[in-house]
Amino acid sequence: MDTGTFSPIHISWAEALLRIGASMLLPLLIGIDRFLRRKPIDFRPFVIVALAACSLALTIMELAARTTGPDVDLGLSRVFAGVITGIGFLGAGAMFREESYVKGAGSAASIWAAGAIGLICGVGLLWLATLLAGCVLLVLVVSAPLTGKYDAD
Repeated sequence: MDTGTFSPIHISWAEALLRIGASMLLPLLIGIDRFLRRKPIDFRPFVIVALAACSLALTIMELAARTTGPDVDLGLSRVFAGVITGIGFLGAGAMFREESYVKGAGSAASIWAAGAIGLICGVGLLWLATLLAGCVLLVLVVSAPLTGKYDAD
């Protein structure tokens, strides 16, 4: 078996667990806000999307650390683009139109942000993931009194 099959080689176990833990905790806070406000998406997709995105980011980093050669291009930014595009489709499922209002846009944007938080945690920028999660939560909490007509009943 190859080195790194059962343990990370680019980062330590502690660092990997910290990144994965952050990718679970930070979006959970956003998801709980959506859940408590009875939005069309409960808290679970936020955590699952971020955790998977973080894991994909860690995968690419680990592959890059153990792969060498001039013909190898892992393209981390292309992986990010694919993940974020896929999450966009998931978020679109949370939106629906009722009369002249589009409902669920806040939850759709939040699930997309959860994916970004997961990717950011995966590459180890936990300060940025925390800042993003805090800003998203701030927008959701502060805007709540103003967006009642957009809420799902």
